[in-house]
Amino acid sequence: MTDVSRIREHMEVIGADGVHVGTVDRVEGDHIKLTRKDSGEGSHKGHHHTVPLALVADIEGDRVRLSANADVAVTFEQEADRSA
Repeated sequence: MTDVSRIREHMEVIGADGVHVGTVDRVEGDHIKLTRKDSGEGSHKGHHHTVPLALVADIEGDRVRLSANADVAVTFEQEADRSA
């Protein structure tokens, strides 16, 4: 199992295919909270999203690699509370 305590702010989150998913804002509980700049378009723009830590496959330098390809990983994203 990967040591998720090594995940730090501003690390890039990539899918298993190497495609950019987001940028770490911080770890909250069992999720990685992504920065708002990676929040998508439309009604999702400007909101934080989170990715479950269970998807973390490895930490490679300043990148967090997920076990799912980017297009699949984003389907696991959740919109975080707007007050945060």
